[in-house]
Parts: sequence; structure tokens; C-alpha cells
Amino acid sequence: MNISEYESSQETKFHGHGDFPFNIYLCSIPLDFSIVPVHWHNDMEIIYIKKGKGKITINLIPFQVSQGDIMIVPPGQLHSITQLSDYTMEYENIIFQLSMLMAPLSDPCTQKFFEPLLQGKIRFDSQFSPGCALYPALSGCLNAMDEICKTFPPGYQLAIKGQLFSFFYNLARSVQAPQRPDNDALNRLKDILKYVEINYHQKISIADAAKICGFSKSHFMKFFKNNMSMSFTNYLNDYRLTMAARLLLSSSESVITIAVNTGFETLSYFNRLFRRKYQCTPTLFRKRNYNSEN
Repeated sequence: MNISEYESSQETKFHGHGDFPFNIYLCSIPLDFSIVPVHWHNDMEIIYIKKGKGKITINLIPFQVSQGDIMIVPPGQLHSITQLSDYTMEYENIIFQLSMLMAPLSDPCTQKFFEPLLQGKIRFDSQFSPGCALYPALSGCLNAMDEICKTFPPGYQLAIKGQLFSFFYNLARSVQAPQRPDNDALNRLKDILKYVEINYHQKISIADAAKICGFSKSHFMKFFKNNMSMSFTNYLNDYRLTMAARLLLSSSESVITIAVNTGFETLSYFNRLFRRKYQCTPTLFRKRNYNSEN
């Protein structure tokens, strides 16, 4: 998977080919990237842990995951993937558009399951681990899709859809009564995260961010820390450092150019924060990762 896949906090990349919007990506934390920042998209996502351990948040709820775990991320939900301690983690991202399974609204599958799922009116567990009752059926569908996607035989689209319908049939058995999440808070977070995504290379003040949410500066700082478990300044710096690390690996631009292009006003401040996050200088970070790939 290309390192730029998760550059935006709201993904807009089209997954799949042509009129079949389905794809499977094999990823590794921290080998491909150190963190997948908080983001959201309008596609359905299934995260299938193949090796190791890690941490995944879904709508701000943290989950520790390990080999075999299946994580369900419905459309529109905030989610992130991070390294857990010194563990590495290999996982599959199965990303597709629910529309590929939907018929007109008169269709009972669409009416009773897929449309309410898109609208956030039904919910189910986010994590399915080996040992739970539904796990054999769910993992069986994912493993079957893995095999299909190794060769893409004639008619593979039918086989993929069949496995997805079977997956959702089993998932529907775990549907729970809908909760009443604080959609207002989530929407405000989406607004500010989108603002950071678009403007992180420019100067952003607490007042600017508070204005996006319609809060005073003091209320905004409390709101952000309560929901994100870090200050807005720390989040902004961490996001900028993540983007800088990606540029160090994907471009030949100088360190000072990358620092400026990711919103840092001085090279010394950038170097100090980068060393704190990655335990090395930007130059050494680029050298180490370049040598590991060659």
C-alpha cells in the first residue's frame, strides 16, 4: 500500500477498479508508516489483523488488537491505527462501497440492513476475536476473499459479492439496539480534523480552530482534549510530523523545505519535535528507512 493512502483525514480515493469498488490492501505498522491518523471516509472498511499487535480507535473508542482480530468500521466513522509499544502489526484493509451490494430501496436487504447501516441507525460490535461465536463464519468469508483475490478468476466479482453477502448475513446476527452517540461532537471533530488536513502547512491558531467549531478558545481546548485525549496543539504538531515523515521518505526535498511545507516556522523547533517523536533526526530517519528498503 502506498504511504499516501492515509494522508487525508477524509479519504476520497476510489477503491477497486472500474465499476467494482472493492480492494484489499496489505499494510504494516510501523514498517509502512508509523501511524494512520484519525480519518474517515464514506466506504465500508474491515481491518483483519494477520500478525502482531496494535491499537485501533473507532469513533474515539480504543481497542487493543492482535492476530486474528476482525475490526468493523462502518461508513463515516472516525478511526485510526497506531503502534502498540514496540510491537509490529500486519493487517489487511478491506475497503469497498456498500452501493455495490445495494438494490433499489424496495429491496429488503437494502431497506432493512444496508440503508440503515449507511445512516448509522444500526450498530454491532466493532471487534470480533478468535473464540467468539461468529468468528469462524466471519473469518471464513475474509479468508475466501483472500484466495479469490490471489488470482482474480473469471467471474471473481460474483464470488466476492457472495462472500460479502455471507459476511453481512453473519454480522446481522449481532445487530444491537441503536445507541444515541453525540453526533454533534463527532461532527465538530470531523470539521476541525478536515480543517487541519487542508491547512496544516499554514499557521493555525487556537482561535482559528475554535472558530471552526463555534466555541470560545477555552471551551474548544477543553472539548478537544476531552474527546481526543491530547491538546489541539499536540495533535496539530503530531499531524505535521506525520506528514513530514512521509515526505522524508517519498521525496528528495531538503529537511528545511519539508519543515516549512508542513507548517513549522523554524527548523530548530521542527528538529526538536521530530527527535522527540521518532527518537532520531529527520536526516537519520530518512537514511535509516532508505537503507531498510534497499
